[in-house]
Amino acid sequence: MSFRIDPRLPLTGEVRRILAEEIGKALAHLDAARSRPEQALHKCRKRLKSARALLRLVRSGDETFCETENQCYRNVAGLLAGPREATALIETIDRLAASFPKESADDGLTAARDRLIAHQHELHEGAGLEAAIGAATAACEEGMKRIESLALPDQPEQAADVLAEGARVTLRRARKALDKAGTRGAANDFHDLRKAAKTHGMHLSLLGRLWPTPIKARRKAVDELGERLGDLHDVLVMRDLLEADDRPLGPPEDTKLLDKLLKRSEKRLKKSCLAEAAELFGDSPKRSTRKLARKARDDLAGSGEDTGATATAS
Repeated sequence: MSFRIDPRLPLTGEVRRILAEEIGKALAHLDAARSRPEQALHKCRKRLKSARALLRLVRSGDETFCETENQCYRNVAGLLAGPREATALIETIDRLAASFPKESADDGLTAARDRLIAHQHELHEGAGLEAAIGAATAACEEGMKRIESLALPDQPEQAADVLAEGARVTLRRARKALDKAGTRGAANDFHDLRKAAKTHGMHLSLLGRLWPTPIKARRKAVDELGERLGDLHDVLVMRDLLEADDRPLGPPEDTKLLDKLLKRSEKRLKKSCLAEAAELFGDSPKRSTRKLARKARDDLAGSGEDTGATATAS
């Protein structure tokens, strides 16, 4: 089945289906992470983000359920954050080397990379990872049992309003984060922008049959922005590590080149992210989702009429 709401079917059933599929896949990745943590943990966290994006989309239809489950999967993702971040930082070093081949040709990044690999091995081979996977698995299994308690409005007009409101809230978050990132430029502002962009991208997938056209170009642009904001996030995390009191990446004389390349990468990424985000989120969220609400009402109502006609004919 697909990560897309079928307007021909009741909204409650569709959201239950998609949520069960995403958490089921997260459980499979958790099982794989016991032997292959590097990629499996990343894939698991992506499924959890997809589930949380779905819950945000329909939150106004069942606030208690959606808030409780969103917090549950946020906590699960937090259990796995440390081991995943260790891998992401190694990937950041590799991206810097690829982006600045001349500067890094003399192995000036090797010492920091070796320290990050050693830290990754410690996390992956220790008892803490197994305990985190066990706790995450138990939480997801309990979440699967609760899915059937979700109850959303299935009448076309009400269902359309729920979907439009969820999309609008995320666009508001993105616009607010963009404004702050443009004026203050703090790491948290760009992180909030990244989260909103990722959620919006998932909403585009979920609403693929309901979002007004054209959608493919927007989805591609949102995905590219999300990737760039993810790269920026990793750069900012590594810069914090460079300035930490315990110097986990080594003394300043060993990380001089790394510090230089991180600053250059940060400047470049911030500039491109702000420009791309302004193109995507510069419009009013209300105006952006007004067409969605109208189209969703029409499509859902049409699907309801088709279903009713079929039932009458049979």
